[in-house]
Amino acid sequence: MELTEKQTEALDFLEDDATLEVLYGGGAGGGKSVLGCYWLLKNALKYPQSRYLMGRATASTLRQTTLNTFWYVCRMQGVPSDWIVYNESKGVLNIVPTSSEIILKHLQYRPADPNFDELGSLEITGAFIDECNQISAKAWNVVRSRIRYRLKDFSLIPKMLGTCNPSKGFVYSRFYKPWKEGSLDSEKRFVPSLLKDNPYISEHYEKSLKGLDERSRERLLCGEWEYDADPFALITYDRILDAFTAVSVKDDSQRYITADIARFGDDSTVVCLWYGLRCEKISVYPKSSVDTSADIILRLCHTANVPLSHVVCDEDGVGGGVVDILHCKGFVNNSHPVAVGGVPQNYQNLKCQCYFMLSQKIQNGEIFLNVTDAVLKNRIVEELQQVRAVDNAGGGALAVVSKSRVKEALGRSPDVADAIMMRMFFCLRGTGNKNLENFF
Repeated sequence: MELTEKQTEALDFLEDDATLEVLYGGGAGGGKSVLGCYWLLKNALKYPQSRYLMGRATASTLRQTTLNTFWYVCRMQGVPSDWIVYNESKGVLNIVPTSSEIILKHLQYRPADPNFDELGSLEITGAFIDECNQISAKAWNVVRSRIRYRLKDFSLIPKMLGTCNPSKGFVYSRFYKPWKEGSLDSEKRFVPSLLKDNPYISEHYEKSLKGLDERSRERLLCGEWEYDADPFALITYDRILDAFTAVSVKDDSQRYITADIARFGDDSTVVCLWYGLRCEKISVYPKSSVDTSADIILRLCHTANVPLSHVVCDEDGVGGGVVDILHCKGFVNNSHPVAVGGVPQNYQNLKCQCYFMLSQKIQNGEIFLNVTDAVLKNRIVEELQQVRAVDNAGGGALAVVSKSRVKEALGRSPDVADAIMMRMFFCLRGTGNKNLENFF
């Protein structure tokens, strides 16, 4: 078996003495799984009694796809069939000549084990995660923390390989975007590989990719990371970008402030100043005391001439304390959706209703985000792209993917997107709900 030039480039990073994390891929047919399986096999045969992890989001796809690729690599390398024994019940590949192991692990998020404590006692020499865009940032970080087994014995450093197609999850912000901007950490490497970089791929496969819809074709054939193939994404990438240039959105002279108050650890307090549907200022603060957050908002009210009746704060958690101090409006995410024209709305809760409403307004070009800072702009784009509907094929209330799941995908809380979403709270005042009109 001969490696492609791109596979060889990635393998060089996996065998140097500086790189800790390698992301390989960017398109279909680039030999992603083959590279990962080859690297694990080579190391398991080279370093006696070493131990590696082969991971993927679900156990079924791990066995049916990645493991099958591993057997293919073994055959192509001429490895005798009795050199490798698969213990299916334990999910372990025993490498007989060297007494090494390759442990198969599914890494899908489970509510029963949100912190992946199951991996807590695992010690490995290296890890390969296939289609790593399908796992969470937490799963990636936990696996990386487990790479320490016999490293000194072999004079190795912890190495981790991830492969994937273009995705807007944590791999985008962790690898692709910094690579594109020339700011990727020296300990991380991204090696783009497309179908055209693989001379061994069938020509029929290329024809199949060319027959896909435009988004899928751009993503899988051309390796375009800015396209998102998720049919449940509520806001398209292009329309999110348009929101930063939609200067024609009118200022209706009404001023509003929306604020998402930090609750945990790395969460941020985000305060947005609105002129109508023009978000003229977004300020992000580290987690602060209730008094400090209230003072920040009150000072902005005075300088921007915003009445407290036009201020809404996330009332969940410590945000309730800010609402009590300011006597402003409180946004309860899980409260009932607002009836429109006296007709109950089919949303799971108020937050879902507001996100669906926000997505429609952004898609229609009715929102302007006056943001010039590149870091903040990229953060907003990433967070709004995670606004996804939950599959409603079976009926039931319309819902968006939970904040906890978005946080897993991004590796942080979507605090800025939530603060922007809360502007829809005031848009609901014109829906004909008399009780709500009285409340305002």
